[in-house]
Amino acid sequence: MLQHNDLLRQARERIPSPYTPGHGLSRQELADLVNQWLFEHRDTVVTLDANYVGKLETGKIRRPQALYREALRAVLRVDSDAQLGFYRPRRRPAGAAQPDTRPRFAGVDGSVTALPWLDLYTPIEPTPVPAKIDRSSIAQVRLAAATFLSWDNAHGGGLAREAVFAQLRWCAQLLHADCPDPLRPDLFAAVAELGGVAGFMAFDAYAHADARRTFGFSLKCAEESLNWHLRASILSMLARQAIWCGQPDDGLTYVETALVRSDRLTATERASLHTLRARALAKLRRPQDTLTAVGAADAAFAHANPADDPPWMAFYDHAQHHGDTGHALWDLSIAGRRTQATPRLAYSVAHHAAEYTRSRTISRIKLASLAMITGDPREAAAVGNVALDDIGRLRSRRAIDDLRELHRFADRHPGIGEATELRDRITETLDAQ
Repeated sequence: MLQHNDLLRQARERIPSPYTPGHGLSRQELADLVNQWLFEHRDTVVTLDANYVGKLETGKIRRPQALYREALRAVLRVDSDAQLGFYRPRRRPAGAAQPDTRPRFAGVDGSVTALPWLDLYTPIEPTPVPAKIDRSSIAQVRLAAATFLSWDNAHGGGLAREAVFAQLRWCAQLLHADCPDPLRPDLFAAVAELGGVAGFMAFDAYAHADARRTFGFSLKCAEESLNWHLRASILSMLARQAIWCGQPDDGLTYVETALVRSDRLTATERASLHTLRARALAKLRRPQDTLTAVGAADAAFAHANPADDPPWMAFYDHAQHHGDTGHALWDLSIAGRRTQATPRLAYSVAHHAAEYTRSRTISRIKLASLAMITGDPREAAAVGNVALDDIGRLRSRRAIDDLRELHRFADRHPGIGEATELRDRITETLDAQ
């Protein structure tokens, strides 16, 4: 029988909720405050949630790790673990009977659901952190970043987000290990690179608080490494998220910050930042400034040389450039202005490499939405149906939201059978997500 931790629950409920006057903290609010405290005071990125707090309060987890206990004490304003119901497990007296921990087969002793599957999530022997950092340690962090980035491009951030955060938590411990001074910039840069991937996967999965916190951590690491390329990359991710979340003014600020000392950036990096400026300006309904920014992006990209770029900029090829600028011009086209949005998005769809499934699919959905509003709804339906063929391989909340938008646009053509069939198929796809 589990023994509920009422002391922890009472301590949580004593702290006023910042969002619900007259109520105590919710479990999720407590988790968010713990995550924030650990990031601000220990430079540690964690993603506790309401489910984890629930396990603490129901007694499924009797004593969390020391770092979590420290944060919980600070957030809940207590002095000791005992005030939160956290006690060391009692030692079993010598000679006491030991429980039978032999593994059992489901068909022999109970159902398969009785097996302790949740125990698999907590390693009995955590991977040790190297006592001293060398170049191979840094190379492994970079390999992890490249591996998760490849997964994210092909499948979206939804499925592997927990895995990349677990890897980031472990890699962040390397920053406290003994590291020769000449290697420290490379170590911080490698962790920043992995953090950028983790943050973007969280953003794609709409875990926005986790994404912002992780981007903030990664930005600090990039600045510690004095790596201007990584700094610009992380700021561009923050800009993308802000623009997507309806905060284009914040997005514009991030972009302008990234463009400080743009002479230290490659032509490709400058082009990517100018496309983000264009997307922010379009959302701010500044059409002429948007067109000027697109022109600046085109001018910079004309001088792009992949050999000059850091590895993580490999994604920003001709297809990505046309897609990003097409997204910016899309907003102007929807507002009734004639732009190159359609040919740019079409180029992006046709030329994205196979591994960039998400980018190609999102551009295709945007192309279908634009045609549904400003062009031929039947042609739009054909493009939308191809996008739906790819969407099943993705776990991207951003792609799903674009699909909902296409559904709304298709609703405007109830008399066109192809549009109606597309809308119905979108409904089935959304129901299956």
